[in-house]
Amino acid sequence: MANIQVYRFPEGKVESREADVSSLGKRPHRRVMREAVLMYEANRRAGTHSTKTRAEVSFTNKKPWAQKHTGRARAGTRRSPLWRKGGIIFGPKPRDYGWDMPRKALRAAARSALLGKFLDGEVKALDGVSLEKPSTKRIAAALAALEVGGGALLVLPARDDVFYRSARNIEGVTVRTAAEVNAWDLLAHRNVVLVNGAFAPLLEAAVAGGESGGKDAR
Repeated sequence: MANIQVYRFPEGKVESREADVSSLGKRPHRRVMREAVLMYEANRRAGTHSTKTRAEVSFTNKKPWAQKHTGRARAGTRRSPLWRKGGIIFGPKPRDYGWDMPRKALRAAARSALLGKFLDGEVKALDGVSLEKPSTKRIAAALAALEVGGGALLVLPARDDVFYRSARNIEGVTVRTAAEVNAWDLLAHRNVVLVNGAFAPLLEAAVAGGESGGKDAR
């Protein structure tokens, strides 16, 4: 069992609640979490770096000087990599750095990351949130009451555009639905805040699947 703090709307009260996290396992597996983070980071790389070879630099093909009797070393073209502003030898070209992991491993990484958050006491909850119009002030006040600092991942049970517009301008805050959460999201934020009963769908997604993974998670 894990103890989490719950902020109740609209009363503004903070109370403690226990959550059963036995389905997440006994301990986090660091290796699989590390592999998942490396994969997500690699898939986020643009890979647009590019250098020019001797065939691509903008120089004439005219021979700089005569082959003999000048006292200089022979030279055939200013495009040579030996010359200043010449072509680059084995320079980087655009490429795809992305790679995939098995979905079973990605789910294991998400379970381990979520379990680690519960064990470290970094999971909190917001209950009874019902906003008719966007209100960043109310969401920020709730996070302050829960003493959420250093970044937070707000997890919704389903898509809520009003809540998203309320929280998107808060520095360090990211909003995801339970089905979208992956290991990188959990590990990139100090705190995880479950909104309006997102615990059950998040647990189901981590245990049974449903998280986005591999190159689809760019």
